[in-house]
Amino acid sequence: MMNKLPPISEKLPVMMHGADYNPEQWLHDPAVLEEDIRLMKLANCNVMSVGIFSWAALEPEEGTFTFDWLDRVLDRLAANGIYAWLATPSGARPSWMSEKYPEVLRVEANRRRNLHGMRHNHCFTSPVYREKIAIMNIKLAERYSAHPAVIGWHVSNEYGGECHCDYCQEAFRAWLKRKYGSLEALNQAWWTTFWSHTYTSWSQVESPAPHGEMMVHGHNLDWRRFVSDQTIDFFRHEITPLKAINPDLPCTANMMDLFYGLDYREFAKAVDIISWDAYPTWHEAESEIGIASWFAFNHDLFRTLKKKPFMLMESTPSQTNWQPVSKLKRPGMHRLSSLQAVAHGSDTVQYFQWRKSRGSSEKFHGAVVDHVGNEHTRVFRDVAALGETLSRMTEVVGTNVPAEAAILFDWDNRWAIHDAQGPRNGGLHYEQTVVQHYRALWKQGVPTDIIGSNDDFTPYKLIVLPMAYLLREETGARLEQFVNEGGTLLVTYWSGIVNEYDLCHLTGFPGPLRHVLGIWAEEIDGLHDHDRNSLVMSSGNQLGLEGSYEIRELCEVIHAESAEVLATYGDDFYAGKPVLTLNRPESAGSGRAYYLAARVSEDAFYDALYGKLVEETGVLRTLDSQLPEGVTAQLRCDGDHDYVFLLNFTGKTAKVQLDSREYVDLETGESLSGTLDLPLYGSLVLKRKHDRD
Repeated sequence: MMNKLPPISEKLPVMMHGADYNPEQWLHDPAVLEEDIRLMKLANCNVMSVGIFSWAALEPEEGTFTFDWLDRVLDRLAANGIYAWLATPSGARPSWMSEKYPEVLRVEANRRRNLHGMRHNHCFTSPVYREKIAIMNIKLAERYSAHPAVIGWHVSNEYGGECHCDYCQEAFRAWLKRKYGSLEALNQAWWTTFWSHTYTSWSQVESPAPHGEMMVHGHNLDWRRFVSDQTIDFFRHEITPLKAINPDLPCTANMMDLFYGLDYREFAKAVDIISWDAYPTWHEAESEIGIASWFAFNHDLFRTLKKKPFMLMESTPSQTNWQPVSKLKRPGMHRLSSLQAVAHGSDTVQYFQWRKSRGSSEKFHGAVVDHVGNEHTRVFRDVAALGETLSRMTEVVGTNVPAEAAILFDWDNRWAIHDAQGPRNGGLHYEQTVVQHYRALWKQGVPTDIIGSNDDFTPYKLIVLPMAYLLREETGARLEQFVNEGGTLLVTYWSGIVNEYDLCHLTGFPGPLRHVLGIWAEEIDGLHDHDRNSLVMSSGNQLGLEGSYEIRELCEVIHAESAEVLATYGDDFYAGKPVLTLNRPESAGSGRAYYLAARVSEDAFYDALYGKLVEETGVLRTLDSQLPEGVTAQLRCDGDHDYVFLLNFTGKTAKVQLDSREYVDLETGESLSGTLDLPLYGSLVLKRKHDRD
């Protein structure tokens, strides 16, 4: 049974609703603050993120601090029952610092130092930058950590990027020394005998460079790990004074949509609460299913990082200004998009930004308050209405998602795949493949966790490994144990190829999983974009599936050693050879291990395959009824009640058949049963008694 977790803040134990607030842009007009307070109340907002890019307003000259304006802002928020996530301003430093201390500016991979400008254009290793942010954070914590408006720290903003300066080179060498202990071990792990790249001194080791070394895959992989670790180390440096002065205030750092540059699973260990910034490109296609499932995957990823509710720290109430096409949200989409986050585990809906900037690069980015400066806009009404809805959902706060299915997604595997140099340098499409498998579960309303190799596998009945190219021996052993204890495992092509050093397994692919899967992958064929093959289901196969499905991009030539063949290739010289297999190890009891040897392009195949696997494994579904294409049902629970979110991404009215249990509309208290009409971009939150062990 899944118990309810404590709220993110005891000061504000309700659904949080608010925005990034930048009052430093309006200090020339004090009347704006008073008008903002009035509008915040009208919009049913109860929290603001304040001070994210305020360094120049807080310290206009070195050592000269001006906190009076921030005092006024926080005092006025508190007096009106509005709370604040107070930010540290390290995301963009003032000009005087870059001028006086150029070492704080980043050096790019080409070894050229940047000029002042943009955001996060600073070195996380720089002693000066670390000293300056420590001074600032101490002063902020001393002054505000007991302020009645402050409920937590918004640390920096969207960490990212890398620096190649001399400080970072020394830090990289020190990181490698700690990891490997000796040059001999490093040379072996990086396979530096290739092209005579053997290192004989630590001073010879540098970060990858476009005009230097960039073809040693173990080197590239360790650099990415180092950059991630160094960023996390800087975050820990930032929060040290905050925690020293008031350890009870939680710290968060807003993350980004499946961000490539940082290992968020490691980052999650350092933060108290996960928060992230979601900007879907709604209305770019006839159906919203692709975008909706991509962002559902992200929501589930961020929830799974700490296995507890997260924060939607940024979203847009209308449109962005930086996507290829800045499309307005159609009526209903703001509520639908926001409740999608809540459905997957968010206890907040927050926006960038509160009031539109008058100038610079984000002056046309969506905001709650438009340039006209009043409440008489469609966007403002949408925001206010959602705030009213969220105010009726307090009992959902602290509930979690009871997932029995999981998809494995590791950052170092992702980095290694992108560096692989074959079999398709024109695109291996790892991320898209992962989400394609996820989408088949999402369509069926199956709560799903996004786990890492070091996570506990025991809570799950079904684990999916799409393209687990980098697979450690110990991970393979734990997955074999998972199957032996009755679990169902599905693994795809291009798995078990290299170990944690990016060195190929020498026992035959898929490496540590060869025995449990009962197959040997001898070759992999990279197909041109115009090439096609087919997967043909075998007659009378164990899954009961029929027909053939189109294959593109990647085909492995495999041998069934102890596995039974469920489907074969339809074309090319390997026609008739296995493409989908099932292995049932004698020691596994009811445990099963499936292998898919090619990329099937048709969603219909994954829908059919996972429909059978869900039935076979008995993994939890939100509703015991068939969902229309494009409608998903997501689940949160507190041990006593389930909260069912029905979300319509079809682009038209849809009919949803409830199962036989008793349901109540959480907003209205109305009892519901039978078939419901869910309107275009409609969303509904239902409550039912929890009836599972």
